[in-house]
Amino acid sequence: MIKYLLGTVLLLAFCLNVHAQKLYSITGVVQDKKGETLPGAGIYLSGYTTATVTNSDGQFNLAKLKPGSYEVVVQMMGYLPYSKSVVISDQSVNITIVLQENTVQLREVVITADPNREKNLQLFKEFFIGRTPNSAKCKILNPEVLYIKYDGDNKVLTVTSNEFLVVENKALGYRLKYMLNLFEYNYNTRIVYFSGLPVFEDLKGSGGKRRTWLKNREIAYAGSPQHFFQSLYRNKVEEEGFIIYKRIKIPNPNRPSDSYIAAARARLMRKRKSVIIPVSIITDSLTMLQQLQELPKEYTSLDMSGVATDTLVKQIYPNMKTINYKDELYVMYTKEEESIGYSNTGHYVMRPLTIPNYEISVVQMLQGPVSFYANGGMHDAKALLFEGFWAYEKIGDMVPMDYVPINKR
Repeated sequence: MIKYLLGTVLLLAFCLNVHAQKLYSITGVVQDKKGETLPGAGIYLSGYTTATVTNSDGQFNLAKLKPGSYEVVVQMMGYLPYSKSVVISDQSVNITIVLQENTVQLREVVITADPNREKNLQLFKEFFIGRTPNSAKCKILNPEVLYIKYDGDNKVLTVTSNEFLVVENKALGYRLKYMLNLFEYNYNTRIVYFSGLPVFEDLKGSGGKRRTWLKNREIAYAGSPQHFFQSLYRNKVEEEGFIIYKRIKIPNPNRPSDSYIAAARARLMRKRKSVIIPVSIITDSLTMLQQLQELPKEYTSLDMSGVATDTLVKQIYPNMKTINYKDELYVMYTKEEESIGYSNTGHYVMRPLTIPNYEISVVQMLQGPVSFYANGGMHDAKALLFEGFWAYEKIGDMVPMDYVPINKR
């Protein structure tokens, strides 16, 4: 009887494990606007190394996929790049993709020389690829596909492209094909935002090179946002080396509002024309208003009591978890230290003297709640704003979403 029960339990556990690991596929056909199928089109999953090519009938099959949200990216010579969002819940998905011809309009043939292009291109490289040691070994192979525009009135630099931007990363051993939707740098706020769809391809190299790449990939993954949110999904944050505090912003009681300062300055300027009040008093008052305006609007305070992940993370939808919080998350990765090179980049986040030289990042939620998947991918990446180390590391330190650390293989 005991053997029977034990066998039943083991069989039940095996069945549950098979069910939990059930995999699905994304299949479909690629055609042009006339309905003719297109063989030889490259089919990719954004953020992954998974790829295939359409067969002679224009059909494709991306197999062995876990439940989650995917972005299918299509590339074919003579056609515009294409992307489509696909969500796999409990069954495989079949889609039809229609590509548009990449025709160059006559008015686009005439190219106006931009004397600031090289300067703006260099700035784009720094803020898109990054300024880390890994970024230094990256090279954009086709910068001519970038459309660069600077808005002098609003002091905003934007970069777009209607073709894949190809970046060769000799530090991590990847060729990155990036469908850049938008890059934007605001000189006033000093905020960088870019969105797009990355596709990873392994570079070919000798055994020694591959061992170096594997080591560098392991370092790039450790402590990254991808690593953090994967740990958060599995409720293993502390085990993986992360500590979460809260950074709280407190209004400065000594600084009046901008509207009050503006109104006071306007009153003084009107009285300046009057002979009742000496000019010296008006000047002193204006100087004092200027000093008040230069005071910080708020102070930051660090709550070091710690954040319990079971209160931070909720599961509302299958195969997806959600976070929603006030203030800002102050995330420390304790298994690596910040380098001197990083500290001189301007991304450095202040810390109390009691905190060691851990890698520190701050996560501000712009719009919540935010949902994320088991692989660490965000449902809406625009909802979060990174400061500190995670703002320092960019494309040059990115690994695929299906990257698996050596100790977990």
